[in-house]
Amino acid sequence: MSKPKVIKDYEKLTEELQERIKLFYPNGFADNLIRFTDKDGKYVSALPFEDEDKYYLLRMTNAQADKIIKDDTDYDDDGNLRDEIKDDYEDKYNDLDSMHIGGDKKDDDDDEDYD
Repeated sequence: MSKPKVIKDYEKLTEELQERIKLFYPNGFADNLIRFTDKDGKYVSALPFEDEDKYYLLRMTNAQADKIIKDDTDYDDDGNLRDEIKDDYEDKYNDLDSMHIGGDKKDDDDDEDYD
């Protein structure tokens, strides 16, 4: 079964989903951004993330990715997820193995889909 692929802003995600993404990207986001052409033909950079239900592309530029990490107290001054936070999130979300990058396109009603 294919999963819906959606484009969202990181700030609009639930706290739980943000925590899962932090656990998946403990060394920050900027080095993991991809570029693609959106449905309007514009180039967009985004952070890919897949959970049990959806494949996300989280819109952000390199500068935004760096700012998110810099402003987030879960990350240290070097941009790495703090060990105690990582341990807490690992305990909270013990299904990390089910999260990965990849998936197939399907529409979603409240998120922006892409081709």
